[in-house]
Amino acid sequence: MTQKLKAGIVGGTGMVGQRFVELLDQHPWFQVTAIAASAGSAGKTYEEAVQGRWKLKSSIPEDVKSIVVQDASKVEEVASGVDFVFCAVDMPKKDIQALEEAYAKTGTPVISNNSAHRWTPDVPMVVPEINPGHIDVIAAQRKRLGTSTGFIAVKPNCSIQSYVPALHALMDFKPTKVVASTYQAISGAGKNFADWPEMIDNVIPYIGGEEEKSEQEPLRIWGGIENGEIVKASAPLITTQCIRVPVTDGHLATVFVSFEKKPSKEEILARWSQFQGRPQELGLPSAPKQFITYFEEENRPQTKLDRDIERGMGVSAGRLREDTIYDYKFVGLSHNTLRGAAGGAVLIAELLKAEGYIQAK
Repeated sequence: MTQKLKAGIVGGTGMVGQRFVELLDQHPWFQVTAIAASAGSAGKTYEEAVQGRWKLKSSIPEDVKSIVVQDASKVEEVASGVDFVFCAVDMPKKDIQALEEAYAKTGTPVISNNSAHRWTPDVPMVVPEINPGHIDVIAAQRKRLGTSTGFIAVKPNCSIQSYVPALHALMDFKPTKVVASTYQAISGAGKNFADWPEMIDNVIPYIGGEEEKSEQEPLRIWGGIENGEIVKASAPLITTQCIRVPVTDGHLATVFVSFEKKPSKEEILARWSQFQGRPQELGLPSAPKQFITYFEEENRPQTKLDRDIERGMGVSAGRLREDTIYDYKFVGLSHNTLRGAAGGAVLIAELLKAEGYIQAK
């Protein structure tokens, strides 16, 4: 068996960092060899650092309990023990940008869960099934950073995973206008009900910055590479509302869409069921076999029942019907901390390894 690549988790004590720890336990290609966090956690074992802060239902994997947490700001030190890192730090945007570039400049690939570099022109923001070709921009980024092996790749916002895959499968029909309202779980804010009692029996009609991300990030994903930069697409026109709802995990979206060439309902369902991307072609370990699952039942997909489809890496859709103002409307669902956060980043890392961008140092 080939040697596993050594993975570091920068920001490993927070909720998304914990998801990385969980997902990388027994991973066929990657092994966690370093965990870094703020200076306050540095020097403790991982088990000590997350004592009373472990937010997942699963228990802490045995393999990482005794790893001594390093100071994330000691970049050379952390980078020396890994082949690449996942980054999920909670810091001001400028500090995250500087930190991720510092890691990349040591020759270490950075797969980021943060939003800081999503609009850096030569940083690919990837949903592996949708725009794997954007990783070609890494060559231009490496030139800018002065490294032959390091780079930064990011995953997009968790809110868009519930509706962008379903729309992407229909791109041949040229969607022109999209209205999406997302109903987002509290884990998207890094919280559970114990941390956030005011969310119980409540809905908050605002999530800071989320609507702009939900409207703009899909256009970057559907954009193209020109002169070593990603240029966003000009269509479709997207407007959104993002609502926080009292749910632990899972972002649900209600979507209205019009097309230049209106498809039949049968054509839409066929595209959804047949849709496959590069991860399915390559058989990547975290890839869902069925990326989009359509439910015929009128009351599905349901967040609680369906968020874990394909180990939380698949997305689901339902209630497709014609609309009186737009061409069609439907409901989408994705698991926000699996497909939408750590799982999506692990899948990006698998794609980058398979395509030769991440190698043993």
